[in-house]
Amino acid sequence: MASPSLASNGAEEANEDGTSSSSIHFGAPEALSHVQSLTDVGAMTRLLHECIAYQRALDVELDTLLSRRSDLDRHLLNLQKSAHVLDIVKSDSDHMLSNVRSTSQLADQVSGKVRELDLAQSRVNSTLLHLDAIVDRNNCIEAVKKALEHEDFEAAAKCVQTFLQIDAKYGRDARGWEQMMASKRQLESIVRKRLSAAIDQRDHPTVLRFIRLYSPLALEDEGLQAYVGYLKKVIGMRSRLEFEQLLELVQDPHGSQANFVGCLTNLFKDIVLAVEENHDILRSLCGEDGIVYAICELQEECDSRGSLVLKKYMEYRKLGKISSEINAQNKNLLAVGAGQGPDPREIELYLEEILSLMQLGEDYTEFMLSKIKCLTSVDPDLLPRATKAFRSGSFSKVVQEITGYYVILEGFFMVENVRKAISIDEHVPDSLTTSMVDDVFYVLQSCLRRAIFTSNISSVIAVLSGACSLLGNEYHEALQLKMREPNLGAKLFLGGVGVQKTGTDIATALNNVDVSAEYVLKLKHEIEEQCAEVFPAPADRERVKSCVSELGEMNNTFKQALNSGMEQLVATITPRIRPVLDSVATISYELSEAEYADNEINDPWVQRLLLAVETNVSWLQPLMTATNFDTFVHLVIDFIVKRLEVIMMQKRFSQLGGLQLDRDARALVSHFSSMTQRTVRDKFARLTQMATILNLEKVSEILDFWGENSGPMTWRLTPAEVRRVLALRVDFKPEAIAALKL
Repeated sequence: MASPSLASNGAEEANEDGTSSSSIHFGAPEALSHVQSLTDVGAMTRLLHECIAYQRALDVELDTLLSRRSDLDRHLLNLQKSAHVLDIVKSDSDHMLSNVRSTSQLADQVSGKVRELDLAQSRVNSTLLHLDAIVDRNNCIEAVKKALEHEDFEAAAKCVQTFLQIDAKYGRDARGWEQMMASKRQLESIVRKRLSAAIDQRDHPTVLRFIRLYSPLALEDEGLQAYVGYLKKVIGMRSRLEFEQLLELVQDPHGSQANFVGCLTNLFKDIVLAVEENHDILRSLCGEDGIVYAICELQEECDSRGSLVLKKYMEYRKLGKISSEINAQNKNLLAVGAGQGPDPREIELYLEEILSLMQLGEDYTEFMLSKIKCLTSVDPDLLPRATKAFRSGSFSKVVQEITGYYVILEGFFMVENVRKAISIDEHVPDSLTTSMVDDVFYVLQSCLRRAIFTSNISSVIAVLSGACSLLGNEYHEALQLKMREPNLGAKLFLGGVGVQKTGTDIATALNNVDVSAEYVLKLKHEIEEQCAEVFPAPADRERVKSCVSELGEMNNTFKQALNSGMEQLVATITPRIRPVLDSVATISYELSEAEYADNEINDPWVQRLLLAVETNVSWLQPLMTATNFDTFVHLVIDFIVKRLEVIMMQKRFSQLGGLQLDRDARALVSHFSSMTQRTVRDKFARLTQMATILNLEKVSEILDFWGENSGPMTWRLTPAEVRRVLALRVDFKPEAIAALKL
């Protein structure tokens, strides 16, 4: 065997020679031609080695196959034995196949016979049914004649219904059809006559008896129209009688009070009961469409009779004339001496009546429409018609007319009562406000509630706009009238018995504004809540929200007026306190230990200031609302603090002087905290921080309280002001203060 190197060289030579020895399959015919084409000895030697290796591989493979010979022989023997079993299985399967084929053929023959028998049976059954139908037809024809002879109309109608059902199922029999139709026409004529007579006599049981015969006679539409017409007739007669009685009361000046609300209530009750109590019979005639048809037809009675009631009411109360007088009065068109306007007390009675009538109409309409919407299998075309019948009918138009009168009367009533409340304004015992505040807002609240209960969004907007106008003009002017009285503040300190009265007048005027601002917000929230319940539509809510926002603006207007009045009162009080504050300028804060100790016993100025505050401020506390007195005290504090800051910035301090200022500030905070429910510490924050700075041991200690080291404290002093305060200490050097990095 050649060495690998030689084989390698031979391969390279073969490659240089241009021949390829790769991919040679020695068992293929091409191998021989390839070997014969070789000319290079090296290539031949390499190919020889490969051939020898190939032979060795074949030997190994043959040895492997021979080693498995015994297993293969055993498998072949088993297969030979299995062949006999397969022959048996094949024979059995052939036999079974033969049996299945014969069974299938037999089944096909039997099923064919069964189908023939079934067809014959069905024909026999059909023939029997036709025979039964012929017999039943004849029975129905005979039975209907006998029933008519005995006036058993229910049985006759049942026979007609049965005959028609048979006829529809099995085809028409000309002879029997003519006979039955003659009996049917006879029965229909009898039913119509008897029904008409029962309707004329208002015999309700008989009406129900004959109206139930329309369904078996296949006259449902005719029956529905007849029965609904009967209901309309009954309702119309009862309503006409009540209306005639109402007219008698209206025309009799000495008679009882005419009850228009009761008359309209009875009309609505009759219509609702007519639908509710006849629900089943209406459904039996034409299903739920029959119920909707009845509701729409009965609504015509509401349109005619209800409109008469409302028109007669407007005529009886002379609403057109009253509205014209009110409009003329508003436009200043009434001649001098033409007499006073309508009596507000009578107008209030009319408003309550109108509200009751409008609520009745709205409740009735909502109930009937909701009943229609609850029906699930109604013809969709009926729903728009039903809604239009209620929302666009003559009754709805008269309601719109009376709504217009309501708005005019409500506006007049509101204006007159607000003006009256302002004109009779007086002090109320044990009250911090005068009578007009509660009276005015009670009137506004009552009018707005009544407007909301009409369920008419236009009425609400109109009345609400009028209320806002009253609050912003006449009522606002009345609130400010006392506060603008000349020299009222100066009278506080003229002495004598008038001081207490003057103080009460001023405090009450301010209280009126404060409580009015509070009442305006309460009124706003109440209107929003009530309108949200009555007007769920988003468009209506937006209209209300836009109008109610004016009340929020009115609250701000009252608060501005209140602040202005408070500032005027404080401007009257502060001259009484300023002399004590000015005296602080003469107090020294460059204290020795002995002086500091003496100040603890003999306070130099704080107690005198607090006494001046008590004398000039605290006596007004029982006369003011809590909110007003708190505001008053805080405005006084603002004046005191600003003046003290100016004075302290002009002094010089020792460290003990800084401690004294801290003690003075604490005394002021403590006293004023007891005078008001609101915190006062923020008012004294700058003064307290000045005292903190003036208490420092050295200048650099300020850095322990400044910037990131400030902790929860928020500095109210600017860096420039801190340097200025530090400069007030007599022992702090200017260069040390200037070197601070704040």
